[in-house]
Amino acid sequence: MGYPRPQLRRAEWISLNGRWQFAIDQEGRLEHPSEVSWTSEITVPFAPETAQSGVADTGLYQACWYRRRFRAPSSKDGERLILHFGAVDFQATVWVDGTLVARHEGGYTPFEVDISEFVLEIDPEHEIVVWAVDDPGDLAKPRGKQDWQLEPHSIWYPRTTGIWQSVWLEHVPVTRVESLQWTANLERWEIALDATVHGSTSEKLMLSVRLKVQDLTLAHDRYLVVAGEVHRRIALSDPGVDDFRNELLWSPERPTIIEADVELLNAAGEHLDRVQSYTALRSFSVSGDRFLLNGRPYPLRLVLDQGYWDRTGLTPPDDAAVRMDVVLAKAMGFNGVRKHQKIEVPRYLYWADRLGLLVWEEMPSAYRFTKDSVERLTREWLAVLRRDVSHPCIMAWVPFNESWGVPNLPDSLPERNYVRALYYLTKTQDPSRPVIGNDGWESIATDIMGIHDYDENPARIAQRYLAHTVLPNLFKRERPGGRTLVLEGEAEHPLVLSEFGGIAFSSDPHHWGYSRTDSAQAFEERYSALLQVARSLETLAGFCYTQFADTYQEANGLLRSDRTPKIPLDRIAAATRGPRPGEPPPAAAPISVRASTKPEA
Repeated sequence: MGYPRPQLRRAEWISLNGRWQFAIDQEGRLEHPSEVSWTSEITVPFAPETAQSGVADTGLYQACWYRRRFRAPSSKDGERLILHFGAVDFQATVWVDGTLVARHEGGYTPFEVDISEFVLEIDPEHEIVVWAVDDPGDLAKPRGKQDWQLEPHSIWYPRTTGIWQSVWLEHVPVTRVESLQWTANLERWEIALDATVHGSTSEKLMLSVRLKVQDLTLAHDRYLVVAGEVHRRIALSDPGVDDFRNELLWSPERPTIIEADVELLNAAGEHLDRVQSYTALRSFSVSGDRFLLNGRPYPLRLVLDQGYWDRTGLTPPDDAAVRMDVVLAKAMGFNGVRKHQKIEVPRYLYWADRLGLLVWEEMPSAYRFTKDSVERLTREWLAVLRRDVSHPCIMAWVPFNESWGVPNLPDSLPERNYVRALYYLTKTQDPSRPVIGNDGWESIATDIMGIHDYDENPARIAQRYLAHTVLPNLFKRERPGGRTLVLEGEAEHPLVLSEFGGIAFSSDPHHWGYSRTDSAQAFEERYSALLQVARSLETLAGFCYTQFADTYQEANGLLRSDRTPKIPLDRIAAATRGPRPGEPPPAAAPISVRASTKPEA
C-alpha cells in the first residue's frame, strides 16, 4: 500500500502490516493481555474472516486479540512517535509495553496515539497489543453489510472483525501540522484552507503554503498561526477565458490536481514540519432538477460498488487493486461510483481524485433505532466527514440508505427527526456538497431524490419515469420496493435512479440477482436495454447501476468477483454511455413504451 493518509503525507513512515500473533476470544471474557493464550498468527490488515489473513474463521465470536513486537525507529531530539490505525472494527483497546494507551469506538474511522512516553530507548524492542471487541449480533452499531447470521444470506456478507486497515508509525515534530482541510469556491476563484497546528502556541509560527499544478505555481504565501489555527482564503488568478479556466477545473474527464506543499516555520524562518497534500478546484451543487458539476448540468452515470474482494473482504489486496477498481469503473463508461454501505479506504479516494471518478459516499447502517445507535452512528459519521471532506472526488454524502436504522420512518416522528438532524448536521459540517438524507425511498430531507427500482422490464421503467408529467403520479402512487418515495413535500429535486438493474449472470445455483440470464449475449442485451432507457429519460439527473462486481452470493456484477468482465469492457462502456461517433450501437432489445404493461404499484 502507499502512504495510508494521502492528504497529509510526511516523507518517512513505517508500516506495521504483516504477521502478528493472534487469538480469538469466543465469549469476549478476556480483558487484559496477560490473560491471552497466543495460539495463532494473522496477516494484518486482513480481517480474521478472510482467507488472506491466514485465519479464515467466519464463525461468531465476540472479540479477538493481536500482538506484535517492533523496533522503535531512531528519532531526532524532540520528535514524537505516533501509532496510527486506519480502522479497527468495532471497539479497540491498545496497550504498548503493557501500558493502556488508547481506546476507540467505530469500525470505519481512523485513530492515533502518541506512544513516545511509553517507548523508552533503553529497550530496543517494544510490544503492541490490540483487543478488538465486535459483537456479531449487535444491530445497534454501524455495520453495513456485515451479516449477523452465521452464514451470509440475501444481501448480507461475511463479517469484518478487528484490524482491517493499515497500522503504521511515524515520527513527527513536537510542534507540527495536525490537520488540513481544503474547500474550493469557484464563484470567488479561491481555495479555503483550515489548518490546525499541534504544539507550542506561545511562539510565533508561520504556515507556508505553495499551490501548484505541475510546474505552474498558483499561490505561494505565508500565514500567521493564531491560537494553533490558520483559516485563510487563498485567492487564485482568474484566467478569464473559459478554455483556460477549464484547464484548472477538476472533473472526471479532466482530473486536474492542485499539489500543496505546506511548511511550518518558527519566527526565525526555521522549518519545524513539512507535509504534502493536494486539493482541486471544482464545485458540486443542484439546481432545480439537475445535478451541477462546476456550475453546469452533469448527467451522473454511476455504478454501485460494495468494495469487497474474494480473499480479502473489505480490505483491498494491495494498492494496485485499489487503483484497478477505479480504472475499471471508468473503462466501463461510468463517471462515478456509489460506495454502498462502506467507508472506503483513503487510498481508493486518492486514486478517484487522481484518475477522475466521482464518489457518492454512504454511511454503513445500523439496523435498530435506539438512543445508543443514534449516538454511535452520529459520532462515527462526524469522524467520516472529518476524514474525507477534502477529497475532490466526493460529490455527495448519504447518512441513511433505504430507511435502515429508521425502520418506522413513515410513522415515527423521532426517526424522522433523526434523518432531518443528520441531513442538517452534514450540511452544517460541509455546505459545499449535496446531501441525500435517506437514499432509496421515504424521502424527507434531501438535495437529491434517490430511487431504488429493480423492475427488470425496460418498458415499464421507461413509462414510469418518462416525462415530468408523470412526477405527481410517481410521488403519490408508485411504490418501487413497496415503499412510498416521498414522506414530506414535493419540491423540485434532481431524481437519480440510484439502484436499478441487478441482472445476475452466473451458472452457480446458489448465486442470485434481482433477475437472471443464462448467457453472455442475453446479459449484454438486457443490460443495453436497461441502460438505453436510463440514459434517455429526461426526468432523471442520473442513474446508478447495480453493480460493479459480484459480491459473494450476489452475482449481479458487470465484473466477476475477481474483476474479470462478463462481457467485453468496450461493449459495457458503449451501453453505459451510448455509442460514440463511428461506433456500432450496443446490442439491445427493442423498447416500446406504447406496448408496455401498466406500471406496477
